Amino acid sequence: MPLEIEIVRCLTDNYAYLVRIGELCAVVDPSEPGPVKAALAAKGWRLSHILNTHHHLDHTGGNIALRQEFGAQVVGPAKDASRIPGLDIGVDEKSGWAFGGLKVDILEVPAHTRGAIAFVMEGCAFTGDTLFAMGCGRLFEGDAAMMWASLSKLMALPDATKIYCGHEYTENNGRFACTLEPGNSALVARMGEVRALRAKGGTTMASSMGLEKATNPFLRVGEAEIRKNLGMEKAGDVAVFGEIRKRKDSF
Repeated sequence: MPLEIEIVRCLTDNYAYLVRIGELCAVVDPSEPGPVKAALAAKGWRLSHILNTHHHLDHTGGNIALRQEFGAQVVGPAKDASRIPGLDIGVDEKSGWAFGGLKVDILEVPAHTRGAIAFVMEGCAFTGDTLFAMGCGRLFEGDAAMMWASLSKLMALPDATKIYCGHEYTENNGRFACTLEPGNSALVARMGEVRALRAKGGTTMASSMGLEKATNPFLRVGEAEIRKNLGMEKAGDVAVFGEIRKRKDSF
């Protein structure tokens, strides 16, 4: 039975996602209850689970209200259980999880937060604030080596994997990417598409792992043009990644 996924816009630039299979429906990273409830009503779905990729309030702010109203179970990172509001089921890579009869892989991807996880199911990865379209999360609770290891874990997913991230940062991320790799024709083409979408108020979700590998500078630390523009032709991957992250922080 295929997944049905509904994008829910929250706050100013957050995304939550309704994920339905059979009679079960989960919401990923509900920052606030209102838009989630409206989307559920519009679809005629009833919430059974709340999935959190990490503890930040703009990803968990709707947990308690939705849990109280629907009796939904909260599923999130076991290693950050004390910071996930209303957590019922703590998960990690070893435990995995099952959404009804569907196997869900849990990837531990720390650095933005120490307990960050991604949910991977049926060719879809919900990456929270670890991997963005053409970007990655800030290093709030980890360092460059930790984030590079986390992104490398995500890069091992098949290229066809659909990427659903936590924010609509794509256009700004792309503008930064173009400063590092202006000769990347795939990046230039993608930016044209992104600008057209955003001009109409459209969403850039979902991306794909293959598209990220082709256009996301945080995944392309080995590319000659990027290294030349950074003046780091002979540096190690972690050092190059760290410099890219530093420059994006002040972009």
